[in-house]
Amino acid sequence: MQREDWNRKYAQNEQLWSAHPNRTLVAEVEDLEPGRALDLACGDGRHSVWLAERGWSVTAVDFSEVAIAKARKRAAVAGVRVAYRRGDLLDFEPAPGTFDLVLVLFLQLPADERRVVLSRAAAALADGGTFLLVGHDLLNLTEGVGGPSDVRVLYTPADIAAELPGLEIEKAEKMLRDVADADRPAIDVLVKTRRTIGYETSS
Repeated sequence: MQREDWNRKYAQNEQLWSAHPNRTLVAEVEDLEPGRALDLACGDGRHSVWLAERGWSVTAVDFSEVAIAKARKRAAVAGVRVAYRRGDLLDFEPAPGTFDLVLVLFLQLPADERRVVLSRAAAALADGGTFLLVGHDLLNLTEGVGGPSDVRVLYTPADIAAELPGLEIEKAEKMLRDVADADRPAIDVLVKTRRTIGYETSS
């Protein structure tokens, strides 16, 4: 989808996504020591605000100006500060070695574009930093519910793990996610990695 499409979706829906943070994010991050976080494709700010409320210093980026405006309003209502930036992730280059946590949640891009974003996201991690990706699995197209219908923007845990050289893979798995009013769950990808000091890949 193009920026104009996302702007329209955010403008037409008071709340496009759940008011609550993704439960996988909560489970994987809530025990981490707060530091500097980068939320890529932050949408209307539900994850960046949740992090800021827990003491993280958050930078959040999305290419929809309508989403960024909603995110800033959400942060103001919550009484937290988040550094929101409107930008295309294909152009955005975070400073290397800067962030203790980098999030990529439900960013669905064609593989060549996804590799660009993931490469920069991995490089942005500080030593000991955590990278977390959650997205729609390829199998969701035929056996799950919701999500994109374009096979080009779907992937598997193995696809993502292979695109993160230099990081230690902690988890790379499929997950089932219950969806309200659906007769079957959605199928998600979860990949969690760390940049361990002195870690080298075997490839």
